[in-house]
Amino acid sequence: MEHHDHDAHAYWRATKGLLIKVLIVWAVVSYGAGIFFAEWLNQFQIGGYPVGFWFAQQGSIYVFIFLIFWYRKKMNDIDRQFDVDEK
Repeated sequence: MEHHDHDAHAYWRATKGLLIKVLIVWAVVSYGAGIFFAEWLNQFQIGGYPVGFWFAQQGSIYVFIFLIFWYRKKMNDIDRQFDVDEK
């Protein structure tokens, strides 16, 4: 039973680590690029629009969609690593 407890602890530690990474990227993109650093980013352009504005309007959405797929892949990797994946 002790081995199972160690595996469960390691599994949740890996899962929480992944969640923390996703939340950090989310916070940096949504608050950082869209709000805090928007004025500085606005000196650059993407498709004719200031980058800060672009991130606030649509760039962050692209990053969030990427995060969903990246999270899914990494979570499946963690599940396989700890042999808790759906087969």
